[in-house]
Amino acid sequence: MNDFGFRSVIGHGDVIRHLKRAIRTDHVNHAYLLTGDALSGKRTIADALAAALLCDTVRQRLQAEASGPSAGPAELSDGETDACGICPSCKKARSRNHPDIIYVTHEKPAVISVQEIREQVVGTAGILPYEGGRKVYIIPDAEKMNVQAQNALLKTIEEPPAYVVVILLSVTQEALLPTILSRCVKLTLLPVPDRLIRRYLEEELKLPDYEAGKLAAFAQGNVGRAKEAALDPEAEERRNNTLDILKRIGGMDAARIAETARTLKEDKAHIDEILDMMLMFFRDVFLCKASGDESSLIFRDEFSLVRSTAEAVSYGTLHHIFSELDRARVRLLANVNFELTMENLLFAVKEGMERSR
Repeated sequence: MNDFGFRSVIGHGDVIRHLKRAIRTDHVNHAYLLTGDALSGKRTIADALAAALLCDTVRQRLQAEASGPSAGPAELSDGETDACGICPSCKKARSRNHPDIIYVTHEKPAVISVQEIREQVVGTAGILPYEGGRKVYIIPDAEKMNVQAQNALLKTIEEPPAYVVVILLSVTQEALLPTILSRCVKLTLLPVPDRLIRRYLEEELKLPDYEAGKLAAFAQGNVGRAKEAALDPEAEERRNNTLDILKRIGGMDAARIAETARTLKEDKAHIDEILDMMLMFFRDVFLCKASGDESSLIFRDEFSLVRSTAEAVSYGTLHHIFSELDRARVRLLANVNFELTMENLLFAVKEGMERSR
């Protein structure tokens, strides 16, 4: 598989077709918002779009098409609107060293400040591109912009220079101001079919079919999650630790729950993955309770645990647990105290399961 440009993206065909059509017809918007789970492919698509917009070969093709006999909008094929990967511009884009592709960074992990937006975007947008006809700003973690930062950015995306394209990457639209949302083309990354993830794991990462199938099911349509789990030697340990918490939570007292929350803080960088595993476990419990069908479960190798939990809890309890998992994510995103958030979640799960019994 080619590891550059839109060719490197697994799935997300509708999003890619939209972006290629925009390039082909010269209707590229000045601001895009790519929304999807962590590791879902937002960064890969943003990189591919930036590379295509600045690719020397693509620009030459568009110029030749526009100046042809019809002198109308370019009608290149999809392949011809993808970055070539070999021109000087693409080589710089591949190495993240292109002067006209700016990746916005932030010092504090939980917030992008107004000063960072002013210095990295607002203050430089008026400077003409150094090499290409475009200047592309990519803002990962856009949901972390505070209100002041978003208002500062708004001035740029309301009336941007013709050559500026801003690409915001976010796990949610909820944290962004309506004024920001209204000025962006919003593209949502949907889950990738398991068969595509499994093929990638087998062909590119050389995993045996059983392991590939297991990770594809666990990934729930997220290629990055599947890849990370395949390459991270500690991923299996996190999975086992999470299952161990769920096995023991019924017998935990307040002190043990507080200790578990402190332990989870040590793995704070992977908390989204841990919460996902909890969600998937209780999703399996729900499916097992509803149908008893083992084939559709993610944790098939833990079927006895899934089944015993399904027999012990009510549908109301499961709904309560799903709500508490969502609430924990919102609290963490809002930078609420980590240990307190996890303690509240674990207490809610424990109490819900106790009520069922």
